[in-house]
Amino acid sequence: MSAFDQATGAAAARNPQPHGGLVRSVRDALVVAQRNLIRMLRIPEVVIFGLIQPIMFVVLFTYVFGGSIAVPGAPAGDAQAYREFLMAGIFAQTVTFATAGAGAGIADDMHKGLIDRFRSLPMSRGAVLTGRTLADLVQTALTLVVLAVVALLIGWRSHENPASVLAGFALLLLLGYAFSWIGALIGLSVRTPEAATSGGLLWLFPLTFISNAFVPVNGMPAFLQHVAEWNPFSATVAGARQLFGNTIEGVPQSVTGAWPMEHPVLASVIWSVLIIVVFRTLAVRKYRSATA
Repeated sequence: MSAFDQATGAAAARNPQPHGGLVRSVRDALVVAQRNLIRMLRIPEVVIFGLIQPIMFVVLFTYVFGGSIAVPGAPAGDAQAYREFLMAGIFAQTVTFATAGAGAGIADDMHKGLIDRFRSLPMSRGAVLTGRTLADLVQTALTLVVLAVVALLIGWRSHENPASVLAGFALLLLLGYAFSWIGALIGLSVRTPEAATSGGLLWLFPLTFISNAFVPVNGMPAFLQHVAEWNPFSATVAGARQLFGNTIEGVPQSVTGAWPMEHPVLASVIWSVLIIVVFRTLAVRKYRSATA
């Protein structure tokens, strides 16, 4: 057990308080988040390796596929138009792929018995998972900052004011936080971190690729167009493009008339909040039954 864990346990033992209460839950969640952030700082290679994949996607899609994918409303082969079309999708993929790491981290804590140590302390049950997801959110935000710098270096530009751009990144982080609760549920439902990583990525690939993230939806078969435009991931990508000013004036947002594509920012917020409510409830219930 680390010195920080020992100090946390000793403080809790000296100051026992009854379970429950919003203030106590928030405090406990922040303590757990702090512990996980300290752990991340001590293992920087986790953050570094987490940056490599999205940077590779940026480079590969921009320079390998950029000249061959036509963006509706832009001249054929317009590489700059594709960069601006692509980056919201890469940002969204980055925040959602952090789900696998969140699940693996929780599965690892379960496997090593850390969750049992937390359970022995007088702390809110949901705070353990909330703290973990908040720490993952901080790591994801740092990754987005680095990725945005890389995007600027390859020629991506936003065409809105700074407040709108920040709102776009906030929308992306909200989706990432929502998906981290799906990862938490997966991590609590499997026996090993390896299984959590595999389970976390298995459903993410079809979710991110059957979407408007990397290619325009109008080139897909008709039934996939409907799936893609009702995909929560697509709503966030479209909302981020709108807030970044990376849409082309006069080009319809939707090819099927789907409501989420006509109102992508609002739809993204609704999807993300709904996912948080549902999967946080399921994850906390699973946590309580797993540690009962």
